[in-house]
Amino acid sequence: MTLGWSSFFDNQFADGDAGLIPMRIATVHRSRLAAHPPTATGTSQPVKLVLPPQTNTQNFAVGDWVLIDPLTSTLMRRLERRSLLQRRVDGGRGPQLIAANVDTLFIVTSCNDDFNPARLERYLALANEAQTTPVIVLTKADHVDDTAPYIQQAEALQRALSVVALNAKTPEAIGVLAPWCGSDQTVALVGSSGVGKSTLLNTLTGKQGDDAQQTGGIREDDAKGRHTTTARSLHTMASGGCVIDTPGMRTLHLGDVADGLDILFAEITELAPQCKFRDCTHAHEPGCAVQAAVRTGILAPERLERWRKLDAENSDNTHVETGARGNKVKQPRNKKR
Repeated sequence: MTLGWSSFFDNQFADGDAGLIPMRIATVHRSRLAAHPPTATGTSQPVKLVLPPQTNTQNFAVGDWVLIDPLTSTLMRRLERRSLLQRRVDGGRGPQLIAANVDTLFIVTSCNDDFNPARLERYLALANEAQTTPVIVLTKADHVDDTAPYIQQAEALQRALSVVALNAKTPEAIGVLAPWCGSDQTVALVGSSGVGKSTLLNTLTGKQGDDAQQTGGIREDDAKGRHTTTARSLHTMASGGCVIDTPGMRTLHLGDVADGLDILFAEITELAPQCKFRDCTHAHEPGCAVQAAVRTGILAPERLERWRKLDAENSDNTHVETGARGNKVKQPRNKKR
């Protein structure tokens, strides 16, 4: 099998699943799902699934593996996920599912004014929390004389972070990203509009002409992009692996990503136990090891300020259990009962 199928999913087959076949969710819409069989190729069209009554498509993500009745194309059940990328949305609803069973998250930004360390840190926290390997992909490398300053800034955001620079329009981009695009791998593309996600997808999948994903550039006056991808979708790569395209995100609010932030800001996480007070906020307390690191130049003050902002946002948006025993519900930490 291909499309990222592995023993993790194979081991989930039960005695009652005899005769069912696995498919991978390619698109999710309000009232319908479409999926690819594991033998799908780059030219294959996804199969529209027949949904049981009361099926809520919001509980499914692009990249999910499901078991299907091959005679009726009816969805029988979803297999357990290896990873799930999701983000907080305003309005009190549950999290928005971005993509499932992703091995590597390509965080795409460009070598221009779109490059924003604070925004990249939000994507990194999201990837870390999902236990998905993040890779920062710097596009439009051909538009600048030297990509080194962008690479250095990106590498400084997280320890052992992989950063690559490329021209998404050229075949050479496939070779640059090959280490993460094997036949059993799934990658997802996230980033702002106009940074080259759709162009990169077309290069990785070999899509051309009418089959190609629509692309759009960025405006010269403000370096902002135009939305060309309007829905998440799964595509096969020539390598046999999968790539999931996502729309550009205007905002990315964080919640329930404490572990992801600890990985992202490892230098602060490691210093915190050395503080005099266990509940130190690293702002004004005496004996603060983090503030000492800032004073000695070990830690950049802007890095600490970004940590403080994201930590506070995550704390406010993290759900906690409340209510009587046996009747507990989850609600945002900052929501009054």
